[in-house]
Amino acid sequence: MSCNNCKSFSLFVLCVVISSALFSQTSFKLKFRKSAVYAGIEVGSKGVKMSVIEIEKNEDEAGNFNSLKDSSVNTDFISFNEPSFVATLNALTGLYEQALRNYKIPAENIFTVMSSGVKVLSEKDNNKIWVDKLTDSFRHRINEPQRSFKLVSVQDEARLSHLGIVPEAKRFSTFLIDIGSGNTKGGYFPNIDISSIRLFELTWGTKSVGNATEKRLETDQSLANYRKQLFRVLEGSTNQEIVYAINVSGAYNMSDNIAFSGGIAWALANLIHPELNSDDVVPV
Repeated sequence: MSCNNCKSFSLFVLCVVISSALFSQTSFKLKFRKSAVYAGIEVGSKGVKMSVIEIEKNEDEAGNFNSLKDSSVNTDFISFNEPSFVATLNALTGLYEQALRNYKIPAENIFTVMSSGVKVLSEKDNNKIWVDKLTDSFRHRINEPQRSFKLVSVQDEARLSHLGIVPEAKRFSTFLIDIGSGNTKGGYFPNIDISSIRLFELTWGTKSVGNATEKRLETDQSLANYRKQLFRVLEGSTNQEIVYAINVSGAYNMSDNIAFSGGIAWALANLIHPELNSDDVVPV
């Protein structure tokens, strides 16, 4: 190889290395002068979700945050069978590797959990073996045997959801109902104390109701039969549980506002008010 060719090749390699480094450092447009990037990965009833956020480093007060990226893979984990297990494990591992390798987020800044919906349904239907299998398989695949991968309690998820969703100005006057795939949870803070939430909880969510409906279809897979069986599910134990949970919560007497969150709430808000789809809060 001639010297000129050597120089050209060296220059090419140098450009590639510099470009790669710049890409890894500028994958996200950071907002704050001093900050750290974190990723949260959750295995939920319907699938696996990842959120990447930038948190401002501020010694005087709680840091502001900037949402950088959201990703999700539908795997239907709560079907609790081998295909849904494999799909969930692959999605979970893939998102973790994406955060670690592609986004260069340190392992200690990547948090992995399973939702309260998974916890409730695995215990309700005696399927905790799939939860344990996913935990062990994920730790083995990423070679981190001590990685924290906990099932979030309904109480913690409801409290954190309220703190993350409801505006601070309406923190103590709002009853939150977070409709998930596997369960529904929420509540309010009755004593002006954010460490303790008055819990509202249902063991039903959009996906678990759908699964219960599909089990009743038998050979008639028509839309008319699906609608009929859906109303039977909703008028049965589901309805009784909803009425009981709302009455026990005491929310009507203690709350001026009711806020809905979750995928189904987002979908309905977009259908009813498509012109407001970029707003954080949509009045319904």
